[in-house]
Amino acid sequence: MASAMRLAVAIKPIEPQSVSLSKVLDAADACAESIARRAFQIFQERGHAHGSDLDDWLRAENELFHTAHLAVAETDEGLAVSAEVPGFRAEELDINVEPRRLRITGTLRTAPPKPIRKIIYGDRCSNRIFRTLGLPVEVDPKKATAVLKDGILELTIPKAAFSPKKPVQVTTFSIVQAEDHRLWTDPFVEFLEGRL
Repeated sequence: MASAMRLAVAIKPIEPQSVSLSKVLDAADACAESIARRAFQIFQERGHAHGSDLDDWLRAENELFHTAHLAVAETDEGLAVSAEVPGFRAEELDINVEPRRLRITGTLRTAPPKPIRKIIYGDRCSNRIFRTLGLPVEVDPKKATAVLKDGILELTIPKAAFSPKKPVQVTTFSIVQAEDHRLWTDPFVEFLEGRL
């Protein structure tokens, strides 16, 4: 079960919410489509010169999506995740926690400034953030909490409670030399055929 939340400045549990697979796939398709459009624009800006397709794609990704820098620490109780999300407010971030995966997405809802002059060159951070991470241990999404302060998102995700499973039945096998094979199989075949 996935869990999604809207953050607040104080620690809050992440509200469990079902996430449909089609919604996730549609979002991934929309991301890929926007990257492809921007990569094609870059290709056109370079004069339709072939040979740098991967560079165009990576540049488009970098322009459109900011990857949150993460630090993950493990304790006996769970995971502590720290993510850099500068400029994002709590209501602009979505955090999805699954038993083995974490996804952080968000979109800044600020209008870009209107240029007064003709811009010759400019760098800016993307207004969208996307980060997904496979978790090294199984966690309990229902007990995850988050704090957003000064552009740093702190997640506390407890490990899933250990539940003892049924004892595992171990079967051992022996390696038999080919010439000894008949010594082992003939009595069994005779038994099955009713000759014993």
